Amino acid sequence: MNVLITSAGRRVSLVEFFKKELIKKYGIDSKVITTDLYPELSAASHVADDSIKVGRFADANYITNLLNDCIERKIKFIIPTIDNELLLYAQHRKTFSENGINIIVSDEPFIKICRDKNLTNQFFNSIGIATPKSVDKNNPTFPLFIKPKDGSSSKNLHVIKSAAMLSETLLHDDSLMFMEYLAKENFDEFTLDLYFDKHSDLKCMVPRLRMEVRQGEISKGVTLKNELCEIIFTKMNHIDGARGCITLQLFKEKKGNAIYGIEINPRFGGGYPLSYLAGANFIQWIFDEYADNKSIEKFEKWEENLLLLRSDREMVFSNYSMP
Repeated sequence: MNVLITSAGRRVSLVEFFKKELIKKYGIDSKVITTDLYPELSAASHVADDSIKVGRFADANYITNLLNDCIERKIKFIIPTIDNELLLYAQHRKTFSENGINIIVSDEPFIKICRDKNLTNQFFNSIGIATPKSVDKNNPTFPLFIKPKDGSSSKNLHVIKSAAMLSETLLHDDSLMFMEYLAKENFDEFTLDLYFDKHSDLKCMVPRLRMEVRQGEISKGVTLKNELCEIIFTKMNHIDGARGCITLQLFKEKKGNAIYGIEINPRFGGGYPLSYLAGANFIQWIFDEYADNKSIEKFEKWEENLLLLRSDREMVFSNYSMP
């Protein structure tokens, strides 16, 4: 009952958690395998039981090669981890399923909503969650916030406090969105780890306050049970096409009740280790649902006020030769 975690990179904790749960349920013969462009340079691939060197998603034979690798290595589950690969896996989920391989990925229409920030805003508004107001870049008000329409990892983000900071390059870049700036002194930033079962019903959610972020991922955070739990369970109780781990980013007013939807990422996020350690065992539920055909009950007994502090840890290997 082997698991493949794609584009593993430095997701060491996620690999370790899957190894732990896999052994607990299926025994030591089951393996966690990773893919990466350069497995020898991937910390997570060194922690995994094995790794597969893959090409780029745009390669014409990428899916065919991956399917053959999965069949050869008796893979039963594929866990995608980065945004750029999600649509590709959703488009081929049926082909893998016909070969006894479960890709834990949402449906293509929902992923398209998540990948396009304009569509994401429309989705939030459709379920009654506000979003930051758009700003006319030809007649802007300040401060304002600029981000890509299709982006991830907190790249190419800009806080513009005055007209002097608004360059011609930014003004003429049609891939960017201009919106009102939600000041950190007025809002707390939350990421919520949501688990949707195979019927797209929400079964668990863990809000974690992002106290400090580095390169788009939480480096200091704490789990909190607050009004977000009831609000999201009410507004997102069922989302067509949502499946597995979904991360939801919200801003919550510190001294009021305003909530703004920011992003939805239909995959395991970098901060999921905090939710797992708090007791929200999405990994076990994936095995229960897709291998044992069990129903998942609503789960709210995760540990609140659990603090996460991340630190760097070196991994050193001898006799490395340059490619």
